[in-house]
Order: sequence, then C-alpha cells, then structure tokens
Amino acid sequence: MDTTQLALLALLAGVVIGALLSAIVLVSMRARDRLRAADSRELPEGMSEVLHGMDDPAVVVDNSFTVLAASASATPFHLREGAALPGDDLRVLVRKMKDDATSASSTLRLQRGAPPAEPRLVSVRATRISPRLTLLVLRDITERERVEQMRRDFVANTSHELKTPVGAVSLLAEAIESAADDPDQVRVFSSRLTAEANRLALLTSRIMNLSRLQSADELSEERSVSVDEVIASAVDAHTLQAESADVVLTRGGSRGLYVRGDGQILSEAVGNLIANAIAYSPKGSSVGVGVKAVDDIVEIAVADRGIGIPEADQERIFERFYRTDQARSRRTGGTGLGLAIVKHAVQRHGGEVRLWSRPGRGSTFTIRLPLVEPPLDDSPGRRPRRKRPASGVGRAAASVPSRPVPNGEPE
Repeated sequence: MDTTQLALLALLAGVVIGALLSAIVLVSMRARDRLRAADSRELPEGMSEVLHGMDDPAVVVDNSFTVLAASASATPFHLREGAALPGDDLRVLVRKMKDDATSASSTLRLQRGAPPAEPRLVSVRATRISPRLTLLVLRDITERERVEQMRRDFVANTSHELKTPVGAVSLLAEAIESAADDPDQVRVFSSRLTAEANRLALLTSRIMNLSRLQSADELSEERSVSVDEVIASAVDAHTLQAESADVVLTRGGSRGLYVRGDGQILSEAVGNLIANAIAYSPKGSSVGVGVKAVDDIVEIAVADRGIGIPEADQERIFERFYRTDQARSRRTGGTGLGLAIVKHAVQRHGGEVRLWSRPGRGSTFTIRLPLVEPPLDDSPGRRPRRKRPASGVGRAAASVPSRPVPNGEPE
C-alpha cells in the first residue's frame, strides 16, 4: 500500500470518526434540550396570548400547582397568575391526568366570587402541555344544568297539576250521572264541575302563556308603552276581585312614564301581582300600586299588608307551581304559575323583579324596566282616558300607600 492510499484511508477514517462524534454531540444536545424542556417552567411561545383571548376560564399550572398564566375570565374563580391553584378538587384532577393519561376531565363545583355566592357547576378538562405544565380549561355549565332540571320539573309538575282538575271533572261527571233523579244534587255537582272546568282552563292558559314567554327569542309586538295604560288595564281587570274580597285598590306615584315592550304582556304581569296581593290580603285592607322613575329605570311596585312570605320561601317564590301555602292556594284557585309568568315577562323586557316581604307585615313586588322617551305624538299635558274606577278603587295622592318602598327595602 503506497503513501497515497494510506493518506486516503486515514482521511476516510477521520471523516467517519468525525461524523460519529458529531452525531454523539447532536444527540447529547437534543437530550439536554429535552431535559431542559421537561424541567422548564417557561410557557410555549404564544401560549399567553392564546389564553388572554379565550372566553372560557383557562390557566396553565406547573407541578407545584402554581398558576403561570390565566385568561381574564378565570379571575372570578380565584385563578390568578402567580397564585396557587385553589381547592383540592382541581389538584386531584391534575394528578389524575399526570398519572393516567395526557388529558382528563371532571365536573366540579367551584366557588365563583366571594361568599355567600353559590358554588358553580363547572366542567374542567386538564391537558398535558409538557411534563411540568398542565392546561386547565373550565366551562360553567350551571345554567345549562339548571334549565334542564327546570324542564324536567316543569314536565313532572304540569302532569301532576293537570291530574287534579281532570280527575275531579271525571268524578263529578259520574256523580251527576248517578244523581240524575235528585235535582238539588245535580245543581251542586254542576257548580263544582264548572269551577273545576274553569280551574283547568286557567291552568292550561297559564301554561301556554309561560311556554310562549320562554320559547320566544323576541317580543312579537314591541313599541313604546305607557305605564299609566298598563296599570289602568291591570287595575280595571281586578276591580271585581278586589270588591269581592273587600280590598281597596289604590294607585299613586309618577305619571307619564314609558317603557319599551308589549303592553298586553306587561298588563298581565302587573295584573298577576295585583291578583296575588288581593288573594293574600285580609278583608278591609288595601293593595297599592305605585310608580316612580329612578335614574333610567321605571319601578312599578305592588304592595299589600297580607300574610307575607317566609324568608325561606322567598328564593323559590318565582318557581313554577311553587306555593308557600298549599291549602290557601287550593281555596283561592291559584295555579302556582302567576309569579313565574311575571318573572319571565319582565326578563323578556330587559328588566327584573324584586321582592320585599315580612311575615305578618305584607309583601312588595317591584318590577324594574328600562325607561324610554315618550313617543313624539304624545302631548306633554295629555293623559290617557279610562273609565272611572268603581267604588272599591281609589287613587292615592302620593306613591304606594304607607310602607312598602319600590326599591324592595323597608322604610
């Protein structure tokens, strides 16, 4: 082998050895980078920007359960950058994800806001970003579950409530047939049959009204509505009920105010409050309807001095078919849907209903709606004409009589 061949062989050997050394160095550097990445707490590029643009609450935490990055909507759940992950439930989910898979999900109850705010039902998904970093995405499903529960309750309650009058009609029809030879008994059973039929018709009508309010996305007829006309219509519709119950209706407060919406729906809502106030007021007492404007809000308050509502029942009073006094509701023919209709009707108009009540002192229901400017064709000094109230209905010179205040607080 001559000198040239030896030189070429040496050169080839050097190239091979150099390539092997370069490969070893490259593998070592990649292994080092992977080790650093595994131990690193630095967020991947662009992760913070993605989190800040998310609508759902989302955070990135490390192995010590420290929040490294968080979306703005995560703050109400006490998830803040630099703070520790609150609660044991979220930490258990992160550990489960690290032990079993690259992702895990669970449904938890987490505190949103400061106490006494109720815990929220939240669906949480944990996803591994790196050996030391975990992404948590939260989705508040409280309202979805509440609506689903309300739907189930509505179907069950409706079926139960309809069984009573339907069964009564069937039994009374049989009783009339068996008492065909006794005219007096026939008249008694016929009057009861008529009462049950009226009750069934009222229940069916209110169920349909409530379903219509809940299913419609927008009001079918929306215009500037005079609050004076709404109250006048509601008061006139319940004058006979007030006279029969020996209750005086009074109307006071501001006039000439307008809201945006459907006048018929608003009249029915105020009428339901008046009907309830009359039904739960003692003889010789009064029910007041007062109106006032507070900033850009119209407040319509219906106040009575009746039996009042216990504090434990006040949170549920607007639920469908919920009654604080079952026996009294049966005597007065109540359906348990009136206040639910009021709530949904007012919400459909962008407002809210507030309640102040004390047992033995009475109750005040206050409807709050956005105030709008009067229509251009309404003259400033002109007031809507209506029939003069019957003898049992008067008009107060001031606002709601005596005690209840429209803002829902006692004097």
